[in-house]
Amino acid sequence: MGERIAFRMILNPGQADEYKRRHDAIWPQLAELLKSSGISDYTIWLDPETNHLFATLVRAENHAMDRLPETEIMGRWWAMMGDIMETNPDSSPVQVELIKMFELP
Repeated sequence: MGERIAFRMILNPGQADEYKRRHDAIWPQLAELLKSSGISDYTIWLDPETNHLFATLVRAENHAMDRLPETEIMGRWWAMMGDIMETNPDSSPVQVELIKMFELP
């Protein structure tokens, strides 16, 4: 199955509708890049009280997630999203890795 990971990002206040609109129209090339990099079952939730985005995904054992920042299309996506969420100097979203505390067997 691969490894399930989770992380948190922060959406700027008042940007929930725009964030959803942009993801509803995700570029087909970006979706294919994520899948071909070994990513599946990628889901993002919003906590509207804190504007925190909570994401989980499954990555294959031989995933290529580490190379995604080197791709032109990922750079364009991050640049487009930078006005509605917290980002690092390289335009990547600020992500906080979350630690798994429980999984129902």
